[in-house]
Amino acid sequence: MGAVVAIGERARTAGFALAGVQVRATDDPDRVRAFWCELPADTALVILTPAAAAALGPEVLGAAEPLTVVMPP
Repeated sequence: MGAVVAIGERARTAGFALAGVQVRATDDPDRVRAFWCELPADTALVILTPAAAAALGPEVLGAAEPLTVVMPP
């Protein structure tokens, strides 16, 4: 199985680390985009906070891979 990565605000993503998810915590939209570009090659799933999803925009979220989900608000 590939890597699972969570990107977004620390308060919303920190708990995922307990399940082995690679957490990339930030409130800065530019860092969100940088984290997206730096995803490991074997990333299978990206979990995004709503703010992180907004920073990436629909064109990035519409890609076939990696599978991307957005947390509910």
